[in-house]
Amino acid sequence: MKTNVNLQPYNSFGFKAVAKHFAEINDIQELEELIHSDVFKSEKHLILSGGNNVLFQDEFFDGLVIHINTKGVEILKEDENEVVVRAQAGEDWPDFVRFTVEHGWYGLENLAHIPGKVGAAPVQNIGAYGMELKDSFLQCEAIHLKTGEKRVFSKTECAFGYRNSVFKNELKGQYAITSVDFMLHKQAELKLEYGNIKAYLSEHGIETPTLQQLHDAICAIRDTKLPDVNQIGNAGSFFKNPVIEKAQFKTLQKDYPNIPHYDEPNGKVKVPAGWLIEHSGPSTLRQAQGPQDSGTLSWKGWRNEHVGVYEKQALVLVHYGGGTGHDIVELACNIQDSVEAKFGIRISPEVNFV
Repeated sequence: MKTNVNLQPYNSFGFKAVAKHFAEINDIQELEELIHSDVFKSEKHLILSGGNNVLFQDEFFDGLVIHINTKGVEILKEDENEVVVRAQAGEDWPDFVRFTVEHGWYGLENLAHIPGKVGAAPVQNIGAYGMELKDSFLQCEAIHLKTGEKRVFSKTECAFGYRNSVFKNELKGQYAITSVDFMLHKQAELKLEYGNIKAYLSEHGIETPTLQQLHDAICAIRDTKLPDVNQIGNAGSFFKNPVIEKAQFKTLQKDYPNIPHYDEPNGKVKVPAGWLIEHSGPSTLRQAQGPQDSGTLSWKGWRNEHVGVYEKQALVLVHYGGGTGHDIVELACNIQDSVEAKFGIRISPEVNFV
């Protein structure tokens, strides 16, 4: 265990933050010993995985940061149709997805190139291009952070929702996920309908993509939309795509015929938050507050000295350096207000505020 550790390398926004105490966990025994330590019992604590979905609001975390770095991938069960694979929580998510694709296992390919660690994936129920983690999730093992008791959570017990799970709600902060089991398939239909997957494949002359080609296409598409965290601080998609009632969507569609949308199984409609953000901006706030100068200023590409909205994807808030978490919080609140003022929809952050 270390004290006064700089967390800048451990959060993808790259904000300066110092942890009063810091412990890196490389095996389960280390975590079990830590749970029973005096520091753990006396200090508040934070489980930090890849730091790709975390926003440190302050420059000092007055407690214990626990960085899970356990490694290992193993096949638990395999037959001619399916394979059950277990990945330790500290495994890099993009590397793990790449591993499954190289072995010809279907189920995670649309979740390629999402930065983060395996252990954080169920907490967020990560998703992209029409696929969510819960679709291939079998179970996960976790340790209770007070008792040290190990528990296996089934898919039902995880209560997965859109970018949501039991670990973000009633069990928030109570468990550390140590490993995740996935049920993958050796044959399956590829999901190509979401986003601009088909357009990308067509542009590259790929009519019938293989599993590997789809994986590579999604990686390439994401690279065109998201900045490299090694160059520009960001946490990927900052806001969730809102799901609204169909009646509200029909009303919006009258004014905005080209508004993109995706029908949900429950009869509701999902609207891309990036589109809403791109079609609103600081001028929306001014107009909502009273008569102002005319003209439209989109949030897309907006920036001040330290933070801004990525010019290629309005869903991504970025840190150019020298800023603080409060700068991002202020920007996010202004974006929420402007979207609500124009469309009557309150978008919610996907990123976890600390």
